[in-house]
Amino acid sequence: MLEIKVFPSLLSADLLNMEGSINLVKDLADALHIDIMDGHFVPNLSYGPSLVKALRKKYDLPLNVHLMVEKPENFVDMFIEAGATHLGFHIEATYHPQRLIKYIRDSKVRPFITLNPATPLHTIEYLLEEIDLILLMTVNPGYGGQEFLPFCLKKIKTLREIVIRENIYLDIMVDGGIDLNTAPLVVENGANILISGNGIFKAQNPREVILKMKSLKYGRV
Repeated sequence: MLEIKVFPSLLSADLLNMEGSINLVKDLADALHIDIMDGHFVPNLSYGPSLVKALRKKYDLPLNVHLMVEKPENFVDMFIEAGATHLGFHIEATYHPQRLIKYIRDSKVRPFITLNPATPLHTIEYLLEEIDLILLMTVNPGYGGQEFLPFCLKKIKTLREIVIRENIYLDIMVDGGIDLNTAPLVVENGANILISGNGIFKAQNPREVILKMKSLKYGRV
């Protein structure tokens, strides 16, 4: 049975009281998710290594850092040094993903690869035994609060079927429009890590949302 984990996304936290947002959910969260945007790979800007460094000093939670940047190889060192626990990049953004995976892992950080919604799974076919964590975007990245793209369910299901068939251990994360309506759908299709921003921090009861998400079951494993 896959254990369902929840990573609240700080992109939707209260910017004027981020500590308050985190403290509300920190005992229920399995990690904190931090989106890094460069204004080039995605049409928006967000946080930098200073936030990751501050979070590392304050909290013991794992920090799941998602680089939405061009040439991620130019960014990884600053986030490794800042204290990232998991550090991911987009397959669409670099020419040498295996080299970057190895570099991140050799730096004692858990690497992951991210795919945009329309990026096919065959782009990571030969990397599945190099990693144990993948992020499938369920919206086009760049902005919080977007509507979940239903066609992504087929990709989630196909990836889970591949790793079961090949007997590969893989955590499948999903991010984009994840709330109490869409979470059961992505878990049913094989995702086991739910990244949620608005679905948690904009809810009337964020803690209840996390508890309900973590109670979901994927019964085919």
